[in-house]
Amino acid sequence: METIQVNMHEAKSRLSELAELVVQGRRVVIAKAGQPYLDLLPHQPQRTTRTPGRLRGEIRMDADFDQTPEELLSDFEGN
Repeated sequence: METIQVNMHEAKSRLSELAELVVQGRRVVIAKAGQPYLDLLPHQPQRTTRTPGRLRGEIRMDADFDQTPEELLSDFEGN
């Protein structure tokens, strides 16, 4: 994989183009005063840790929640 190094001014001028190259898998390094300063990377969604019970007391189920009418079951089954 070829690394592309551009100076800060050039990176500002070509940001959209450089971003597209990064998304395609190329490595882009932005330099400051001729020295590597930072890497341009694609966004990686951050996974959040699920907290069980965080909505406790905010969700209410009706008393007949698990009592599905036969007519509705029949409709789902195609009868």
